[in-house]
Amino acid sequence: MRRVVLLILALISAQHPLAAESRPNIVLIISDDQAWNDYSHTGHQQIETPRLDALAAESVTFTRGYVSSPLCRPSLASILTGLPTHVHGITGNDPATGDRSIHNMASRRYPRHDKLHNVLYDRLDEQPNFVKALAGAGYATLQTGKWWEQDPKRYGFSHAMTHGDPRRGARHGDAGLVISRKGIGPIREFLDEVTTGEGSRPFFIWHAPLLPHTPHSPPKALLEKYEKLAPTKPTARYWAMCEWFDQTCGELLDEIAGRGFADSTAVLYVTDNGWIQDPGKMNKFQPRSKNSPYEGGIRTPISVRMPGVTEPRRDEETLVAAIDLPTTILRLAGIDVPAEMRGIDLLDTQRLVARDAVFGSEFPHNIADVRQPDVGWDSRYVVSGGWKLIDHANLPDELFDVKNDPSEERNLFDERPAVAERLQLAIDRWWSRDQ
Repeated sequence: MRRVVLLILALISAQHPLAAESRPNIVLIISDDQAWNDYSHTGHQQIETPRLDALAAESVTFTRGYVSSPLCRPSLASILTGLPTHVHGITGNDPATGDRSIHNMASRRYPRHDKLHNVLYDRLDEQPNFVKALAGAGYATLQTGKWWEQDPKRYGFSHAMTHGDPRRGARHGDAGLVISRKGIGPIREFLDEVTTGEGSRPFFIWHAPLLPHTPHSPPKALLEKYEKLAPTKPTARYWAMCEWFDQTCGELLDEIAGRGFADSTAVLYVTDNGWIQDPGKMNKFQPRSKNSPYEGGIRTPISVRMPGVTEPRRDEETLVAAIDLPTTILRLAGIDVPAEMRGIDLLDTQRLVARDAVFGSEFPHNIADVRQPDVGWDSRYVVSGGWKLIDHANLPDELFDVKNDPSEERNLFDERPAVAERLQLAIDRWWSRDQ
């Protein structure tokens, strides 16, 4: 009966916002540094991911998902705001200061670094934000894992593992980064607090563990397993991390189910950016993966599971984007979607099919100018149908048939000039919007 009720509520949510007690719980799982095909269900022959395979099989799962940036901080900001990188303005992980000790928060450059970061924090305050919308609708909201934007409570979280204070060593998650690597105790405590007694309310969990992200330090049993399968030790460590991440996702999902919330909880899945392991170097990635505009850096599976609302199916054709997640989450919760958000509800099949393309951009790791977010890009990319154009700032442009050539081995830019021209015009229109 509850499934029928949830289905009806989802169908009418755009017109009739739900009462807080009727809203579904929501869990957003964000993998950190994992290639789109490093799961059993996307075709990897050695890495075993049974829990994520099961989640994908129970969900509406899109295998042609794309992030807005191949780097974690700008990608996560897009997931939070539903905006492209050059619009929300967080284009890299750190402002460029010319100081190679930028990661050392105790350096004498710290005050300058702090001032530049404040420009980014202030701009983010002005952007749409699905977590703030959930909190305003009565949700208890928990941040765990990767988080770059100072104190998470500034941006809508009622509860947070991360403190965000650079004077205490904060950079990209601080205390929150132990989630799943050292169990899920903080999530259990959060659920104990917000789902019992008279103060019980729907919950949202931002679950972004530092997995399979470096350091690649998997449990011994998993490492021994993959050392027998992988061609090199660095590869074995990365493969083991992928399965460890899978196991920890299972731990979280089991906790939700064990408390009786499985049928009333929406679970969404995405990765922040890709990773292709360097076979010869520990904790290092190859070119054409992280921080690159190639499939290994920007493609991700995206899944949505809401029992009674979503009908499990696998979609290997439709183009979707990480910026679709905020819109989808708010629609599931029966909350109005801010007009500025660019995404499409991932359950709105008609609009997804009508979409012409998805877009993104790659900027340097360090932000050249925090006050001019649309300058300094290295590449911009568009995927339309089976075609993908990479518009490089300082290199020859590239055109790939990624449906038939997902490893992007053959550049067809000179062979298909009409396609390249059409996609270049599309990029220029997308880039100029709201600028």
